[in-house]
Amino acid sequence: MLLQNDPAKAKKRKLKGRPLRSQSIGTKLTEQEEAAVLAAAQSQGKSPGEWVRDILMAAARNRLSSDDSALFVELQSLRLLLINTLEPLLRGDKMTADQFKEMLRYVKANKRKAAEDTLASYAERSTEQI
Repeated sequence: MLLQNDPAKAKKRKLKGRPLRSQSIGTKLTEQEEAAVLAAAQSQGKSPGEWVRDILMAAARNRLSSDDSALFVELQSLRLLLINTLEPLLRGDKMTADQFKEMLRYVKANKRKAAEDTLASYAERSTEQI
């Protein structure tokens, strides 16, 4: 006799196109910490568990949030601009408007690569210490 799959059991095995989450990691929080977590989760329209999972996985993958990532890239663009314009100016060279516009184009084209390289160098240092 063949057994039919119970649809409820099949649903439990796979949710929302992903494998069933069966592992758990716990921590204890103070009342103030719990309030901060609940407020952060609510502000993003997520359950506290989903919010914490997202934060943990981003940290585990050493990724920045999209807001942090954009801010970091723009910070790197300012760094590139300062490094590449101040050094010649400190030597006493003059920069024309066209040279400055070219520098801005260079920064715009290379800021993401500079951010990736900076993050990679930090990741390498963290693995060297382990």
